[in-house]
Amino acid sequence: MKLATIRTPDATRAVKLEGSVLVDLGEADLGTLLAQPGWAGIAAARTVASGAATYDVEGADFAPVVPQPSKVICVGHNYSGHIKEMGRELPSYPTLFPKFADTLTGANDPIEKPAETVALDWEVELVVVVGKPVRRASEDEAAAAIAGFTVMNDVSVRDWQFRTIEWTQGKIWDSSTPVGPYLVTPDEVGGVRPALEVSTTVDGQVMQRDNTGTLLFDPVFLVRYVSTITRLNPGDLIATGTPAGVGHAREPKVYLAGGETVVTEIEGLGACANAIVKES
Repeated sequence: MKLATIRTPDATRAVKLEGSVLVDLGEADLGTLLAQPGWAGIAAARTVASGAATYDVEGADFAPVVPQPSKVICVGHNYSGHIKEMGRELPSYPTLFPKFADTLTGANDPIEKPAETVALDWEVELVVVVGKPVRRASEDEAAAAIAGFTVMNDVSVRDWQFRTIEWTQGKIWDSSTPVGPYLVTPDEVGGVRPALEVSTTVDGQVMQRDNTGTLLFDPVFLVRYVSTITRLNPGDLIATGTPAGVGHAREPKVYLAGGETVVTEIEGLGACANAIVKES
């Protein structure tokens, strides 16, 4: 299934893609849907034939897949090419940092370039969406807790990120992180350890290209690892890291100045396509 949260004139709605329409799933967003026991069965049962309300997919206004997750955990240094371009050694353990719900924005929303930066950068990432509560998960429990996958652009403010050895201040700018458009269930992408092509283009020029099959720490491992530290709740997001090709690692460095369109895409999941606009 392909599920999403869309904005309507007066609310948000959880929906499922069925052909060329989006079927209303009876919940305000995917976070509230995923909190329901048996959410997958609920979503499967809502169809055009069942009489559920529908919306045109053409022109749909996608909100963040989960607008208010309790946790957004991001992983750094998880593709060998990116690790090497940043001058680091291959890690023994995942590098983790948090984002907050206020950083998330829709798959097609414009991204404002903060006036305080001259070093705005892109990072395409596969995101795990958690579908059930889990703590200290076994491998089987971790696999079962994966509701599906989505796309994130972990837009990074590099001149703030590298002010200290800790990255958070470069990663949590308001409304800076597109995530979506769809949550795609594992059965549609080859399981809970998918091997999918990921890419970033800036104004049509390919900047990043790799495959999620090359992740050092795969989605199941990451759910196990993170759930050892903290409880994961339905709707929580784990961003699994970015491949080589970020602007900061290029010579000369390449940053987003405003006026560009950045497309972060993952095979089978869809794309975030975002105009970069200067902050007003």
